[in-house]
Order: sequence, then structure tokens, then C-alpha cells
Amino acid sequence: MAHYVVKLPDIGEGTTEAEIVAWHVKPGQVIREDDPLVDIMTDKATVELPAPVAGTVVAINGKVGEKRPVGSELVVLDVAGEGNVAAEPRPHPPAAIAPGPPSPAVQERVREAPAPLTPLARTAGEGARARSVRAGEGARPPSLPHRAVAKPLASPAVRRRAWDLGIELQFVPGSGPGGRITRQDLDAYAATPTTPVVAPGLVRRDGVEEVPIVGLRRAIAEHLQQSTRHIPHFSYIEEVDVTALEELRAQLNATYATREHLTLLPFLMRAIVNAAAAHPQVNARYDDDAGILHRHQGVHIGVATQTEGGLLAPVVHHAEALDLWQAAAELRRLAEVARAGKASHDELTGSTITLSSLGRLGGLAATPVINYPEVAIVGVNRIIERPVVLPGVRDGQIAIRKMMNLSSSFDHRIVDGWEAASFIARIKQLLEQPAMLFIA
Repeated sequence: MAHYVVKLPDIGEGTTEAEIVAWHVKPGQVIREDDPLVDIMTDKATVELPAPVAGTVVAINGKVGEKRPVGSELVVLDVAGEGNVAAEPRPHPPAAIAPGPPSPAVQERVREAPAPLTPLARTAGEGARARSVRAGEGARPPSLPHRAVAKPLASPAVRRRAWDLGIELQFVPGSGPGGRITRQDLDAYAATPTTPVVAPGLVRRDGVEEVPIVGLRRAIAEHLQQSTRHIPHFSYIEEVDVTALEELRAQLNATYATREHLTLLPFLMRAIVNAAAAHPQVNARYDDDAGILHRHQGVHIGVATQTEGGLLAPVVHHAEALDLWQAAAELRRLAEVARAGKASHDELTGSTITLSSLGRLGGLAATPVINYPEVAIVGVNRIIERPVVLPGVRDGQIAIRKMMNLSSSFDHRIVDGWEAASFIARIKQLLEQPAMLFIA
């Protein structure tokens, strides 16, 4: 037998380190070639590292949430034949005799390796086995619950639903990545006849749950902290009458029903492209270390997208070259890969301006945080029907119109108040008179 060391590869784009998100193996496990070893994350993109060879796991290096430098050892394998590092030879024991202890070098590696995975990082296979036990013959009595997980992994929505149902998440087996508990897992657990469901009441609840901020959540936190630390934000809010735009959108969807369904976002993207041509200072990235502003001719729009793990901003590259339906198709595709955790590094980087929308949850106004090192972000609030005094009418006629606020933020080092107001005024004009969107 020989040793094969799997190191953290150079993922490119100047990456010098990556964070361990989830382990799929543990010491002593026999694996095949191409079996998943570990999930690592850099620049919000998660990459699964497969096993380059078959063998037995001797040690794993690094805990979930730990950042490791490129080239550092991640996994040590015992493999047949020649490995890729020098190892002390060990005699093969006879088949009838139990194998002896490993060599001192191997013992030292095992001592240095972290403890076996916690339930938080158990694999989907372990979750599946737990579910099969719970669903097997013989009902599980309430006194013998599923093996408790000390710190269950679940989204805020799942935690809220568990609270409403009176279910303690540490007893619910999860089938998501890293043992994450999904809504389907919770519903299946609640439907089990032997599951003790306690009706919520006015009961005192003690205890504090410790949630490690790792993976995507930590990357988001660090990036937003960098944005607010470096950028002097100022926000500008303007209301827009989108009545005519909504009528046009409905007509286009009805007329071209077989094409990609149009939401509001493709129209907003066309308006941003048009306005950025007159205000190139806004479609830019600022290198504050070098003191250089990079004004881009191409408009690469990052679109804030909520995923199970947190907020991502996949990028529609060269939005200026896309028509409404092409933009809509690209938006849908990027949202799907982002929410599935399959977005590539290129799909998550390179934006020159960001578009943020909470749809129907958009509220009345917001102060969005700029996506560093960009200098502007355009936020979209929800559309509300309300009475409006029509402009240009002598008697002050009031009509019910569809109104929407744009809540945008700018880097005051680069964008002055006049420039920001002019940029948003141009977007407002295009949205209120949508025929102008199709004029070059």
C-alpha cells in the first residue's frame, strides 16, 4: 500500500484559499475513484472535489467552516500500487491474522486529523438511512426518537414551521446537503403517526442556539461588511408610474405566449442599459487601492437572487446585447442554477451594476447595499395601485395608477447626487413611456 495526498487545487481567478463547506468522507472509509470527498467554496461558488483514485481514507484535514490555502493537504488515502508521496513500507499481514497497527507516520496523521464528522456534516446517504429506519417495520415509540442532532441545519422558514408544529428539529433527519433539513423532511416527519406533535402554547422557552456562520452565509457577511466599510453609501428613492409598462408586458405575454414569459426585470434591465449609456460613471467598478475607476462599455447586471443558503447575485453578462425574451431566459436560467447550488464562478462574478428586487415583498422603500467594488445598485419595490393626481390636468383629476418605487444606492466617492438623480430620472422616463425602450 502507498499514500496518496489530495491537495486543495488552484481554482483560478487569483484564488489563494477556499472554505471547507461539507465533508463526504471520514477516516477509515473505503472510497472509489470519483466518489465525492469534500465541498469547498470560493467567491460564493461551491465546488465538489472528487477522489482522483480509489483507496481508504487515512485522515482528513480541516473542519467545516475552516479556510485552507491552495496547495494544502485535504485528504490522505491508502491506495494500491504507487501513491504520490513517499510512505514507510508496511508488511502485509497474513489473511488469517488481523491487521497490525498502522505505521507511526500514519498514526501521527490520524492524531492530527480532526474528529469524525458531526451530525451537521453527515452525508445525504446517512440521512437516507435514518429515514429508512424511521419508516421501517414497527412504529417508533415516542420514548425512542431518532438520534438527536446537536445543531440541526435548516433555513429560517423551516425553523419557523417547526416552531408552529411544535417539532424539535434535532430529531428530524435531513436529506439536504450536509444533512440540511428541508420542508419536505419536516412534513414527512410530522406525518409520521408516532411523532409527538405538541400544540404551540404560552410556554416558556429557554436555551440559546449557537449557529456557526460558515460557508455561503459567512461569505455574504464578509462581502457586505467590506462594502459598508469601504463605500460611503447614499440612497435615492423615486416613484415610477408603471401602469403603461404593465399593460405592455401583459400584451406581449399574451401575444407571444410560446416565448419566454416576461417579468418586470427584463424591462428594468433594458432601462438600465439605456441609462448607463448616458451615465457611464454608474456602470463601473472602483479599485480603491489603486485609485482607478474602471468604466465598462458592456453592461453586466448582477441580479440579487435568494437561495436556500443565502443571497447570491448571478450575472447577466452583456445585457446590452439581449432583447427582452433573451434577457428573461437568461434570468430564469441563472436563478435555477443559483438556487440549485450549481452556479459557476463566471456566473457569479464580473458584474458592473446590480439589480435587486424582492418582488411582491418589496415594501415601500429600502437602502440597498452596493455590491463591492461596484458603485451603484438599483432596488425595486413592489407595485401598488393607489390614487394619483394626473400631471398636466387643469382640474387635478385623480386616477388609480400602478405605482412603484425605485430605491437605489450609490458610492458617493464616484457618483454625485446630481448624477444619481439624473440616472434614475432616465430610468423613470423609460419605464413610464415604455415605447422608448425599443428606440436605440
